[in-house]
Amino acid sequence: MHTRLLSAPDAHAIADYFRRNHAHFAPWEPLRPEGFHSLANWQSRIRDIQAEGSQCAWLVLADERHILGHCALSNIVGGPFQACFMGYGIDGQLQGRGLARQMCETALQYAFGTLKLHRVMANYMPANVRSGALLERLGFEREGFARSYLQINGRWEDHVLTAKIAPCD
Repeated sequence: MHTRLLSAPDAHAIADYFRRNHAHFAPWEPLRPEGFHSLANWQSRIRDIQAEGSQCAWLVLADERHILGHCALSNIVGGPFQACFMGYGIDGQLQGRGLARQMCETALQYAFGTLKLHRVMANYMPANVRSGALLERLGFEREGFARSYLQINGRWEDHVLTAKIAPCD
């Protein structure tokens, strides 16, 4: 098992990962259009991710063809903000085994080390107790509560707003 950045050859595996976990992720994600997780769409999205530089995605893999989890750093902003958002998910059959923590720690090291960001933000729905516990273990602090923050699974949902600030030297 290992963690690494998403790359072009991962299109088949990531499309399969999201198809396998559709029901598991549905309560926590926006409604997706038909074909959102198709091979062709993933090939295009990976090219866009690599070209634009405002996001990157980490994978935890059993082997090169079987993805177990994902962690994305998105909306990466430089200048005086130096921040991004972090989103993640783990295969529904593998929750509670520490894989999400390992993957997110790797992404955070990259965010604070390689990208030299100051802040990583991650928000979660109050009902997603596992996500809240993971963020707390990772050192995220609660910064607020946003009513009707995102449209998830067809409904406007409240979110707990959290952030982790770069470790001081």
